[in-house]
Formats: sequence, C-alpha cells, structure tokens
Amino acid sequence: MTSSSAPRFLVHPSPVGDILIVTTADGIVALHPFDGPLGIELERVSLALREQAVPADTDAGAATGPGSEAARTAARQLDEYFDGERRRFDLPLDWRLVRGFTRAALEAVCDIPYGETAGYGEVAISAGSPRAARAVGTACATTPFSIIVPVHRVVRADGSLGEYGGRPDVKQYLIDLERSASR
Repeated sequence: MTSSSAPRFLVHPSPVGDILIVTTADGIVALHPFDGPLGIELERVSLALREQAVPADTDAGAATGPGSEAARTAARQLDEYFDGERRRFDLPLDWRLVRGFTRAALEAVCDIPYGETAGYGEVAISAGSPRAARAVGTACATTPFSIIVPVHRVVRADGSLGEYGGRPDVKQYLIDLERSASR
C-alpha cells in the first residue's frame, strides 16, 4: 500500500527531453530534464529523500496524494514556459535536498531576469559570498531544480555558456528560447 504522503513523480515531455518532476506535500523537491533510464533517476531522488517516489496520479478527477496537483501544475507551467507564455514560475519549492550556501546561491539565481544571464561571480556576490564563484558553479551543477530555478542563466565570466549537467545544448536552447520570447 502506498502512503498518501509519499513523494510523487511525473515524467513530462518537453522540447529538451523528458523532465522528471518529483513533489512532496511541501512542493517541488526535484525537477530536471534527464536522458537516462527513468529507474536510475528515480532511485537517485528516492535515495536522497530516503523514501520511494510513487507515480503522481495524472487524472485530474482522482488526485491521490498532496504532490499530485503540484506535479500537474508544474507540468502546465513548463508547457507555458516552452510556449513563451511564462517568464517566471509560481511553484512552491521543497528545499530539503539543498543546504547552506547552495540554497543562497540558487535563491540568488532566481533573481536573474528572464532572457538575461549573469556570471558565477555576480551570483556569488548576490548570494552574500563574493569569493564563492566556484561554489556557485557547484550549486548550479548539483541543483535538484532545473529550469524553474534558472541555472541555465548562469554563465562564465567571459560570457561563454559552460556546462549544464553535461548538456550545454540544452542550456543554449533555454537561453535562446528566452531571448527570442523577450523580443
């Protein structure tokens, strides 16, 4: 029997590939594109949460857990984002997998305006640790939240893209999407 408070997951298709959305009663706990086997992604998130994620009920008339509605809302907002209709996400985030400076850095990333970029050093300053540019890079690389926390907007000091979970093509796509929608 599945606990109604268990984390819920939904796999949502997007122009950058399938996106894993994992929710708890407190909000989105993980959201990121993935290109490997779903089982491996779910195992990684479930281990971090110390609880097995179960499928979110996608039938709007029969939501079974507190995270099911949040997963559907996140999927809808992602669609709006990729259609160029949404510039900021309005989703509750469950920060339990993020600690210390990483959280400060990711919260600072949320302040980078849609269609713009900022350097790792600029984000470090905004997060209150001006000498922590490398730590910002680590925060962006290990974030459980992609797209909704726009780590794709963080670039190297010379303006080059840098990595994005080993998929710089996805980072470029997201930056181009936002720049074209901003015109």
